[in-house]
Amino acid sequence: MRILITNDDGINAPGLAVLREIATDLAGPEGEVWTVAPAFEQSGVAHCISYTHPMMVSRMDARTYATEGSPADCVLVGLHDVMKDAPPDLVLSGVNRGNNSAENALYSGTLGGALEAALQGLPAVALSQYLGPDNVRADDPFEAARLHGVDTLRRILAHDPPGESEYRTFYNVNFPPVPAAAVRGTRVAPQGLRQGTSFSVEPATSPSGRRFLWIRGGDQRAATRAGTDAQVNLDGYISVTPMRADLTAHDMLDSLKDAFA
Repeated sequence: MRILITNDDGINAPGLAVLREIATDLAGPEGEVWTVAPAFEQSGVAHCISYTHPMMVSRMDARTYATEGSPADCVLVGLHDVMKDAPPDLVLSGVNRGNNSAENALYSGTLGGALEAALQGLPAVALSQYLGPDNVRADDPFEAARLHGVDTLRRILAHDPPGESEYRTFYNVNFPPVPAAAVRGTRVAPQGLRQGTSFSVEPATSPSGRRFLWIRGGDQRAATRAGTDAQVNLDGYISVTPMRADLTAHDMLDSLKDAFA
Protein backbone atom coordinates (compact mmCIF):
# COMPACT_ATOMS: atom_id res chain seq x y z
CA MET A 1 0.00 0.00 0.00
CA ARG A 2 1.18 3.52 -0.85
CA ILE A 3 0.08 6.08 1.73
CA LEU A 4 0.32 9.88 1.64
CA ILE A 5 0.31 11.61 5.03
CA THR A 6 -0.17 15.26 5.90
CA ASN A 7 -1.27 17.39 8.86
CA ASP A 8 -2.04 20.98 9.91
CA ASP A 9 0.35 21.25 12.88
CA GLY A 10 3.37 21.41 10.57
CA ILE A 11 6.18 19.23 9.26
CA ASN A 12 7.96 19.07 12.65
CA ALA A 13 4.88 18.31 14.78
CA PRO A 14 5.12 15.25 17.06
CA GLY A 15 1.69 14.09 15.92
CA LEU A 16 2.98 13.74 12.36
CA ALA A 17 5.75 11.45 13.60
CA VAL A 18 3.06 9.35 15.31
CA LEU A 19 1.07 9.23 12.08
CA ARG A 20 4.16 8.13 10.17
CA GLU A 21 4.55 5.20 12.59
CA ILE A 22 0.87 4.28 12.15
CA ALA A 23 1.07 4.58 8.36
CA THR A 24 4.29 2.55 8.15
CA ASP A 25 2.66 -0.30 10.09
CA LEU A 26 -0.48 -0.09 7.97
CA ALA A 27 1.44 0.01 4.66
CA GLY A 28 3.39 -3.12 5.51
CA PRO A 29 6.94 -4.09 4.56
CA GLU A 30 6.28 -3.77 0.83
CA GLY A 31 4.47 -0.44 1.18
CA GLU A 32 5.55 3.19 1.02
CA VAL A 33 4.75 6.19 3.18
CA TRP A 34 5.11 9.64 1.62
CA THR A 35 4.85 12.89 3.57
CA VAL A 36 3.74 16.27 2.23
CA ALA A 37 3.06 18.61 5.15
CA PRO A 38 2.96 22.35 5.81
CA ALA A 39 6.30 24.00 6.51
CA PHE A 40 4.59 25.98 9.30
CA GLU A 41 1.52 25.42 11.47
CA GLN A 42 -1.76 25.74 9.57
CA SER A 43 -4.28 24.97 12.34
CA GLY A 44 -7.76 26.34 11.75
CA VAL A 45 -7.45 26.84 7.99
CA ALA A 46 -10.16 24.23 7.25
CA HIS A 47 -10.29 23.40 3.52
CA CYS A 48 -8.43 26.53 2.43
CA ILE A 49 -6.32 26.32 -0.75
CA SER A 50 -3.67 28.72 -2.02
CA TYR A 51 -5.68 29.70 -5.07
CA THR A 52 -4.31 33.21 -5.62
CA HIS A 53 -0.57 32.78 -5.01
CA PRO A 54 2.13 30.16 -5.67
CA MET A 55 3.79 28.15 -2.93
CA MET A 56 7.29 26.81 -2.44
CA VAL A 57 7.78 23.04 -2.08
CA SER A 58 10.97 21.80 -0.41
CA ARG A 59 12.26 18.22 -0.56
CA MET A 60 13.36 17.15 2.94
CA ASP A 61 14.36 13.58 2.03
CA ALA A 62 13.42 10.87 -0.45
CA ARG A 63 9.72 10.74 0.53
CA THR A 64 9.24 13.86 2.65
CA TYR A 65 8.28 17.30 1.38
CA ALA A 66 7.34 20.57 3.08
CA THR A 67 5.12 23.19 1.46
CA GLU A 68 4.22 26.77 2.29
CA GLY A 69 0.56 25.90 1.86
CA SER A 70 -2.39 24.46 3.73
CA PRO A 71 -3.14 20.77 4.33
CA ALA A 72 -5.45 20.75 1.30
CA ASP A 73 -2.61 22.28 -0.72
CA CYS A 74 -0.33 19.51 0.55
CA VAL A 75 -2.71 16.86 -0.73
CA LEU A 76 -2.86 18.55 -4.12
CA VAL A 77 0.94 18.73 -4.20
CA GLY A 78 1.19 15.08 -3.26
CA LEU A 79 -1.30 13.83 -5.83
CA HIS A 80 -0.45 16.06 -8.77
CA ASP A 81 3.27 16.64 -8.35
CA VAL A 82 5.21 14.56 -5.83
CA MET A 83 3.35 11.28 -6.47
CA LYS A 84 1.82 12.03 -9.86
CA ASP A 85 3.42 9.02 -11.55
CA ALA A 86 2.23 6.55 -8.90
CA PRO A 87 -0.58 8.01 -6.78
CA PRO A 88 -1.32 6.84 -3.24
CA ASP A 89 -3.91 4.27 -2.28
CA LEU A 90 -4.82 6.17 0.90
CA VAL A 91 -4.43 9.64 2.42
CA LEU A 92 -4.10 10.12 6.19
CA SER A 93 -4.13 13.49 7.94
CA GLY A 94 -2.97 14.12 11.53
CA VAL A 95 -2.43 13.10 14.19
CA ASN A 96 -3.75 16.47 15.32
CA ARG A 97 -2.74 17.80 18.73
CA GLY A 98 -6.23 18.36 20.13
CA ASN A 99 -9.65 17.13 19.16
CA ASN A 100 -11.53 17.77 15.94
CA SER A 101 -14.86 16.58 17.30
CA ALA A 102 -18.14 18.49 17.10
CA GLU A 103 -17.93 22.01 15.61
CA ASN A 104 -14.12 21.86 15.62
CA ALA A 105 -14.41 19.70 12.52
CA LEU A 106 -15.62 22.69 10.52
CA TYR A 107 -12.49 24.73 11.27
CA SER A 108 -9.96 21.91 11.10
CA GLY A 109 -7.10 21.92 8.63
CA THR A 110 -6.61 18.26 9.52
CA LEU A 111 -10.06 17.50 8.13
CA GLY A 112 -9.40 19.87 5.24
CA GLY A 113 -6.61 17.59 4.04
CA ALA A 114 -8.80 14.49 4.24
CA LEU A 115 -11.67 16.31 2.55
CA GLU A 116 -9.47 17.29 -0.38
CA ALA A 117 -8.32 13.70 -0.80
CA ALA A 118 -11.96 12.56 -0.84
CA LEU A 119 -12.79 15.18 -3.48
CA GLN A 120 -9.93 13.73 -5.52
CA GLY A 121 -11.57 10.31 -5.26
CA LEU A 122 -9.28 8.70 -2.70
CA PRO A 123 -10.04 7.03 0.63
CA ALA A 124 -9.03 9.40 3.41
CA VAL A 125 -9.03 9.55 7.20
CA ALA A 126 -8.36 12.45 9.58
CA LEU A 127 -6.98 11.47 12.99
CA SER A 128 -6.92 13.67 16.09
CA GLN A 129 -5.90 13.17 19.71
CA TYR A 130 -8.24 14.73 22.28
CA LEU A 131 -6.29 16.30 25.14
CA GLY A 132 -7.45 16.57 28.74
CA PRO A 133 -6.26 16.32 32.34
CA ASP A 134 -5.52 12.61 32.03
CA ASN A 135 -3.11 12.86 29.10
CA VAL A 136 -2.06 16.42 28.28
CA ARG A 137 0.99 16.28 30.56
CA ALA A 138 1.79 12.62 29.98
CA ASP A 139 5.15 11.55 28.60
CA ASP A 140 3.28 10.55 25.44
CA PRO A 141 0.06 12.56 24.99
CA PHE A 142 -0.54 10.68 21.71
CA GLU A 143 -0.42 7.23 23.32
CA ALA A 144 -4.08 6.39 22.61
CA ALA A 145 -3.67 7.26 18.94
CA ARG A 146 -0.30 5.54 18.68
CA LEU A 147 -1.52 2.22 20.11
CA HIS A 148 -5.05 2.12 18.68
CA GLY A 149 -4.53 3.88 15.35
CA VAL A 150 -3.63 0.97 13.11
CA ASP A 151 -6.48 -1.27 14.23
CA THR A 152 -8.98 1.58 13.88
CA LEU A 153 -7.81 2.31 10.34
CA ARG A 154 -7.91 -1.34 9.30
CA ARG A 155 -11.49 -1.66 10.47
CA ILE A 156 -12.52 1.52 8.65
CA LEU A 157 -10.83 0.52 5.39
CA ALA A 158 -12.40 -2.94 5.52
CA HIS A 159 -15.85 -1.28 5.39
CA ASP A 160 -15.08 1.72 3.16
CA PRO A 161 -17.49 1.59 0.17
CA PRO A 162 -15.54 1.52 -3.12
CA GLY A 163 -16.40 3.48 -6.24
CA GLU A 164 -18.82 6.05 -4.84
CA SER A 165 -20.21 8.05 -7.76
CA GLU A 166 -20.78 11.40 -6.06
CA TYR A 167 -19.12 12.91 -2.98
CA ARG A 168 -16.78 10.29 -1.57
CA THR A 169 -16.95 9.39 2.11
CA PHE A 170 -14.03 10.33 4.33
CA TYR A 171 -13.62 9.66 8.04
CA ASN A 172 -13.06 11.75 11.14
CA VAL A 173 -11.39 9.78 13.95
CA ASN A 174 -10.86 11.24 17.41
CA PHE A 175 -8.99 9.39 20.14
CA PRO A 176 -10.20 10.08 23.70
CA PRO A 177 -8.29 12.17 26.28
CA VAL A 178 -7.09 9.16 28.27
CA PRO A 179 -4.06 6.85 28.33
CA ALA A 180 -4.19 3.99 25.83
CA ALA A 181 -4.99 1.41 28.51
CA ALA A 182 -8.07 3.39 29.55
CA VAL A 183 -9.64 3.48 26.07
CA ARG A 184 -13.01 1.75 26.45
CA GLY A 185 -13.57 0.88 22.79
CA THR A 186 -14.77 2.53 19.60
CA ARG A 187 -18.09 4.13 18.75
CA VAL A 188 -19.39 5.12 15.32
CA ALA A 189 -20.89 8.50 16.12
CA PRO A 190 -22.43 11.51 14.36
CA GLN A 191 -20.91 14.95 14.66
CA GLY A 192 -21.98 16.74 17.81
CA LEU A 193 -22.36 20.38 18.86
CA ARG A 194 -21.06 21.90 22.08
CA GLN A 195 -24.04 23.93 23.24
CA GLY A 196 -23.38 27.33 24.79
CA THR A 197 -19.74 27.56 23.75
CA SER A 198 -18.02 28.72 20.58
CA PHE A 199 -14.96 30.43 19.21
CA SER A 200 -14.65 34.10 20.16
CA VAL A 201 -12.04 36.86 20.32
CA GLU A 202 -9.96 38.19 23.19
CA PRO A 203 -8.40 41.68 22.96
CA ALA A 204 -4.78 42.31 23.88
CA THR A 205 -2.55 45.40 23.80
CA SER A 206 1.03 45.19 22.57
CA PRO A 207 3.95 46.97 24.34
CA SER A 208 3.74 49.64 21.63
CA GLY A 209 0.11 50.32 22.51
CA ARG A 210 -1.43 48.68 19.46
CA ARG A 211 -4.63 46.70 19.94
CA PHE A 212 -4.80 43.12 18.71
CA LEU A 213 -7.36 40.33 18.90
CA TRP A 214 -6.63 36.68 19.67
CA ILE A 215 -9.04 33.97 18.52
CA ARG A 216 -10.13 32.04 21.59
CA GLY A 217 -11.61 28.55 21.61
CA GLY A 218 -14.56 27.37 23.66
CA ASP A 219 -14.72 24.87 26.50
CA GLN A 220 -13.61 21.52 25.07
CA ARG A 221 -15.27 19.61 27.88
CA ALA A 222 -18.72 21.08 27.24
CA ALA A 223 -21.34 18.37 26.86
CA THR A 224 -22.72 17.37 23.48
CA ARG A 225 -25.74 15.20 22.79
CA ALA A 226 -25.36 11.64 24.04
CA GLY A 227 -23.86 9.36 21.42
CA THR A 228 -22.22 12.13 19.39
CA ASP A 229 -18.49 12.32 18.74
CA ALA A 230 -17.26 14.67 21.48
CA GLN A 231 -19.43 13.01 24.11
CA VAL A 232 -18.21 9.49 23.37
CA ASN A 233 -14.63 10.84 23.43
CA LEU A 234 -15.18 12.31 26.88
CA ASP A 235 -16.66 8.97 27.92
CA GLY A 236 -13.38 7.27 26.95
CA TYR A 237 -14.22 5.95 23.48
CA ILE A 238 -12.60 6.45 20.08
CA SER A 239 -15.11 8.12 17.76
CA VAL A 240 -15.38 7.32 14.06
CA THR A 241 -17.55 9.69 12.03
CA PRO A 242 -18.19 9.12 8.32
CA MET A 243 -18.43 12.44 6.48
CA ARG A 244 -19.03 13.86 3.00
CA ALA A 245 -18.43 17.27 1.46
CA ASP A 246 -22.11 17.64 0.51
CA LEU A 247 -23.34 20.56 2.65
CA THR A 248 -26.95 20.34 1.50
CA ALA A 249 -29.56 20.27 4.28
CA HIS A 250 -31.51 17.47 2.58
CA ASP A 251 -34.25 17.50 5.22
CA MET A 252 -35.09 21.08 4.22
CA LEU A 253 -35.40 20.60 0.47
CA ASP A 254 -39.10 19.70 0.29
CA SER A 255 -40.30 22.35 2.73
CA LEU A 256 -38.24 25.04 1.00
CA LYS A 257 -39.63 24.01 -2.36
CA ASP A 258 -43.09 24.74 -0.98
CA ALA A 259 -42.02 28.33 -0.35
CA PHE A 260 -41.37 28.78 -4.08
CA ALA A 261 -44.22 26.67 -5.43
